[in-house]
Amino acid sequence: MEVDRIQVAPPEEGIERIDARFHGNGFTPHRHDTYAIGLTMSGVQTFSYRGERRASLPGQVIVIHPDELHDGGAGTERGLRYRMIYIPPELICETLAASGNVRLPFIGSPVISDAGFRNDLADALTDIDHEMGPFRRDCLIADLAACLARHADDRMASVSSLNWPSLKACAEYLREGCADRIAMEELEDLAQMDRFSLSRQFRKVFGTSPHRYLVMRRLEKAKTELHQGASLADAAFASGFADQSHLTRHFKRTFGMTPGHWRQLCAASMA
Repeated sequence: MEVDRIQVAPPEEGIERIDARFHGNGFTPHRHDTYAIGLTMSGVQTFSYRGERRASLPGQVIVIHPDELHDGGAGTERGLRYRMIYIPPELICETLAASGNVRLPFIGSPVISDAGFRNDLADALTDIDHEMGPFRRDCLIADLAACLARHADDRMASVSSLNWPSLKACAEYLREGCADRIAMEELEDLAQMDRFSLSRQFRKVFGTSPHRYLVMRRLEKAKTELHQGASLADAAFASGFADQSHLTRHFKRTFGMTPGHWRQLCAASMA
């Protein structure tokens, strides 16, 4: 029986790609601040999402909306292999807005059978050992954004009146200063809007709150530190968490496993 593992592609512009193999339950309930778009390669992929138990078969596409709670694992003893790309919602939103479709797509049914979607996604998930590069990456984002828009239902949120420059400036400020202590007043001054308007507009574009976005950027930094061999305590300090228990709580809540288990799965992939 093949060991459980996760192979992680080099991150690019906030986009992550993985190739994962699991037996049994892979992830406890957790949530991302990105679109999680996956392709089941072999086995049966089971997960709970929006109050229902779901299953994806080989060749089917899975779409998890930002900030939606879900778990995941293998539906049979044979095990599961799948590939997943995590795309920041602002990239999807901005791509669609440029073509006049000013909506953030919401997919009601997370399991999709669509040959075109599958082919575009498979192209995004090949050569996972290497970076995609700017041109290929931009083309794939455009293709996947179109696929999401095609399958979106009527509950999509309008983003036509958003202050794009201010929102992007706030996101960049949070990303660059993720290890620092940041106050809401700093974002209000940067965006030139009150915290209530800022939080509402920020969620429409980024799929989550400014605080949650900050925590996710800290977790990204912690994963990089851990991947480079840092201890849990050092990774927590470098990424802005109070201590290693604080990092562990947020890590498990977000990724469905402890930092130690995640590092073990990555090491198994490299071996």
